[in-house]
Amino acid sequence: MQIDQSSLDAAVAALQNKWPDAKPRCGVILGSGWADTVQDFEGDELSYDELPGFGKTGVMGHAGKLLATTIDDMETFIFQGRRHWYEGAGWTSVILPVYLLHAMGADTVLLTNASGGIRPDLPPGSLMVIEDHINMLGSNPLIGPDNPRLGTRFPDQSEVYDQSLRQKLLQAGADSCGIYIATTGPTFETPAEIRQFKTMGADAVGMSTVPEAIVANALGMRVAGLSCVCNWAAGISPTRLTHEDVNQTAAKAMPRMKQTITAFLKALVAEAAD
Repeated sequence: MQIDQSSLDAAVAALQNKWPDAKPRCGVILGSGWADTVQDFEGDELSYDELPGFGKTGVMGHAGKLLATTIDDMETFIFQGRRHWYEGAGWTSVILPVYLLHAMGADTVLLTNASGGIRPDLPPGSLMVIEDHINMLGSNPLIGPDNPRLGTRFPDQSEVYDQSLRQKLLQAGADSCGIYIATTGPTFETPAEIRQFKTMGADAVGMSTVPEAIVANALGMRVAGLSCVCNWAAGISPTRLTHEDVNQTAAKAMPRMKQTITAFLKALVAEAAD
C-alpha cells in the first residue's frame, strides 16, 4: 500500500503531455457534494482514467474529472472528486492530485469535503474552515522507505493549514474554524466513537482530506481546508445517516459553497497582485 513513485511520475508525464504549457498557481480538490461549485468555470477537462495511477472515483458525487481553468488570469487546476483510503486501492491514487499540483508548479491547494457536525454550533449546511486535524485513519501516506521527492522524512505539522488562507476563507463566507477528524470509513461512526472524538477536541468528522493535507504540507505547499457539514454525527443526528442525505444537504448549501470558493480564489489573485 506504499506510494508508487513510478505511477506518480507517469501521471505527471501524462498531464504535461496533455497541457504542456500549463502553469497552475493553485489547485482545488472537491469532495462529496462539491462538484457543482465549478459548473460555471470554463476550461479544458481531463478524465481521471487518463492519468496513470488514478482510476475512476468510486463514490457518488465525485465526477472524476480534472478541470484546467483560469480565475482572473490565475491558472487553476480543479479536481472534481477524490479517491479514498477505504476504496482499497492504496495511497498512490489518494495523494496523486496534490503531487500533480506540486509537480506542475502550484504552491497552494484548497481541500474540500463533506463532514458530520460534532460541535453544537455546526448544524447541517455550515461551512467550517479546517484549522487543524486529527488523524484516526490508523495509517499515514508517508509510511514506507524514505522518498525525498515527497519532502523531508519527518515533516513538521505545527501549522498544516495556513493561517492566512484560513482568514481568506472566513472572509469569503465560511462560518467558523474547527478541527476535523478523519476516520477510515466506509462506515459512518458509532455514537460512542463520536463521544470519544468530541472529548479529543474534534468539531467535525469525515473520511478524507487528512492524507492530502499531510503530503501537501510535506511538499511545502500552502494548505487550506473547507468542510461542508452535511449532517449531524451519529448519536447527535435524530435520523439514520446515509450518503444520499450528505449530497442533498450539499445541494441546498450549493449557492454559499459556490460563492465561498469563488471569493477565495479571487482573494488569491488579489494577494498575488499585492
